[in-house]
Amino acid sequence: MNRLTRIVLVSMAWLLGFVWLFPLIYAIWAAIHPAEYATKFSLFAPLTMDNFKEAWNEAPFLRYMINTVAITLIILTGQLVLCTLAAYALARMEFFGRGLMFALVLMQLMVVPEILIVENYQTLAGLNLIDTYWGVALPYVASAFGIFLLRQTFKTVPQDLENAAKIEGCSVLAIIWKVYVPLAKPTYLAFSLVSISYHWNNFLWPLVVTNTEKSRPLTVGMSIFGAPESGVDWSIISAGTLISVGPLLILFILFQRQFVQSFMQAGIK
Repeated sequence: MNRLTRIVLVSMAWLLGFVWLFPLIYAIWAAIHPAEYATKFSLFAPLTMDNFKEAWNEAPFLRYMINTVAITLIILTGQLVLCTLAAYALARMEFFGRGLMFALVLMQLMVVPEILIVENYQTLAGLNLIDTYWGVALPYVASAFGIFLLRQTFKTVPQDLENAAKIEGCSVLAIIWKVYVPLAKPTYLAFSLVSISYHWNNFLWPLVVTNTEKSRPLTVGMSIFGAPESGVDWSIISAGTLISVGPLLILFILFQRQFVQSFMQAGIK
């Protein structure tokens, strides 16, 4: 690769990076400047943090954030437990129809969750779980992607390690916990990051199944907070947006190296 080609590629990479970051850059600019400077870019524009105070006071962001964290943790915990057990069964246990079961799991990867909204809503309404944490979380506690990812990882674990654990008298659950889980830590981390990011930002299903602030997550709360009938003040809306995405941005900045390494070690392309 000659020098000119390298310069062109690096320049294009920087340009694409700037285009990708521009909405975030604008949100930061609008949030820390008065409303009259939201679309007026001036180096001498006064700085202010009042937009964050007004946004925090106008909407129950603390309640929304607690709801989002609770829902995300419920989903992630359920996924890690169920996916681990299902992946081990599909990777190591011999039973009739194992190939068919794995094929059904792969078919789930092609099903868009939004297709099942009506059926899921009717089911949860019958269980009186509308407008609850469990109502938001239950449709996602089993992940076909997580099962597939962990199953492929478990198949790479040497059978001799499991045999040695059996000789020591370990039960099946003990074998999974002491042999498979430690060896699959990069995969667990990669899947956890994907799951947290997706469900933190999930919007359509929480919008359908939540009715009040007691279970409404940040995404739905922001859609109501930024609705035209509430009045459009881009500086305050940008401040509210930063409050919503701030925790994820901080986590990514702090753990960006582990984030990239976990994906590389887990083999996600």
